[in-house]
Amino acid sequence: MLFPEWEKTYLEIISDFGFDRESDESSARMLKAVTMNSDLETDDILNEMIGETVTVIGNGPDLEMSLKEENIHGMIICSGSAVERVMASGIVPDIVVTDLDGAISPQIKSNLMGSVTLLHAHGDNSHLIQRYASEFKGPVILTTQSVPDNIISNYGGFTDGDRAVCVARHFGAKEIFLIGFDFERPYLKDGTDPEIKKRKLAWAKRIIFDMNCPDVKINVIH
Repeated sequence: MLFPEWEKTYLEIISDFGFDRESDESSARMLKAVTMNSDLETDDILNEMIGETVTVIGNGPDLEMSLKEENIHGMIICSGSAVERVMASGIVPDIVVTDLDGAISPQIKSNLMGSVTLLHAHGDNSHLIQRYASEFKGPVILTTQSVPDNIISNYGGFTDGDRAVCVARHFGAKEIFLIGFDFERPYLKDGTDPEIKKRKLAWAKRIIFDMNCPDVKINVIH
């Protein structure tokens, strides 16, 4: 998804949650600044990696029950908050999409093991960017909630999970398997407001299904 296609939905989201666009853009500037010496990749690596079949892994409450070999199809894109649980199951994601929420050490480890990590900037995570972004020494791509440029990209999406689906679609996936996605029962971390989380999941569901391309098949694995 190109930014002109995404911008209308982005503006609806920031209006719904009362987010500040300037804060998103300030966070993006910080992300670019602190990763100047990182191993930054371009879209080319995602073009090479992402095929027609992709498994996207979210951080739903029943994730471990679904992490079976027969449920994994094609390459794996994992939301950042699920990396710890996925790595504990013996799986190293091909790609990680993260706004630096959740356990960071497993995400850094996964990146060092070769996971291409899409580090995402938004207005609420500038403190996490400042603390952690430069620690990712493996292949990294920068993404923003707002306007992209030649350094930082925007493929659409709001939460890590639906951004991962947007990445898969953007780079040509035709069939996407969703593991660890539960839009009704959020997997809550300490300090998470359950009502805000449910509203975010409602947007994620809309982005994944209502905004889906007609030629992309979405399969939900329970």
